[in-house]
Amino acid sequence: MTLLTWLYAPADRPAVVAKALAAGADAVVVDLQDAVAADRKDVARETLAEHLAAWSEQAGAHGVELHVRVNEPGGDPGARDLAILGSLDGVDGIDVVRVPRVEQPDDLDPVREAWGDRALRLHPLIETARGLRQAFEIAAAPDVAAISLGEGDLSVDLGVTDEDGLTWARSRLVVAAAAAGLPAPSMSVFGDLSDERGLAGSCALGRRLGMRGRAAIHPRQLPAIVEAFTPGAREIALAQQVIDAAERSGGARRLADGRFVDAPVVAAARRVLAGRRDRHEKKETT
Repeated sequence: MTLLTWLYAPADRPAVVAKALAAGADAVVVDLQDAVAADRKDVARETLAEHLAAWSEQAGAHGVELHVRVNEPGGDPGARDLAILGSLDGVDGIDVVRVPRVEQPDDLDPVREAWGDRALRLHPLIETARGLRQAFEIAAAPDVAAISLGEGDLSVDLGVTDEDGLTWARSRLVVAAAAAGLPAPSMSVFGDLSDERGLAGSCALGRRLGMRGRAAIHPRQLPAIVEAFTPGAREIALAQQVIDAAERSGGARRLADGRFVDAPVVAAARRVLAGRRDRHEKKETT
């Protein structure tokens, strides 16, 4: 199933992680990085080591993927994160490791070394101009399952002051992911919990650019994200018309409303219907 929602939870607060795992997100990101204060990093690592098995079991019970975001591997906090994770027997319970501030494929090597020969799926975060320049090479690196932007840090690096300034960066990442055969990149968190209209509008913009799904910092953001990235009734009806017309004609044709149906249009329509089925299956299993 295509993931649409990733809910962050600080690793040093086990009660918050437990609530997040039951909140209805597609994945929960146990965070060792930004959500944890500098003087709580060791506590976060110890808590993760203590609770990982239970969190993994809970994630499985709720049909949720369990992700972990480490600190930047090139620094001391990241190295300590990987030392702890590499020593855990239950690390197989982690579905994906999110890696911040990746600027080149080699930045992922410390994570691979810590994991050894165990199965590993990586999610690099592109948060600098250097990383954006290397986006395709990072996306195509071994063990990479998905990529996305870290828009807060990237905005600072680029001197961008509003969302419009990120359009090119978002589009570049969409192209890099598609070229590497990865899922469409998800959007970064929307930081204003009180601005539901702003969240919906931002999601709609990202979807038009080819992005898919979004990370969240609170469960209250999940419904708006799902609604924004799930095909609506009219979109589904139009897609079904395209599919029906293609099956009747067996080739390109023009519909009564003026739309021209050819192979790319049919492929887009099938993607819309697949998105609808994905969400239906998610509801059936939760």
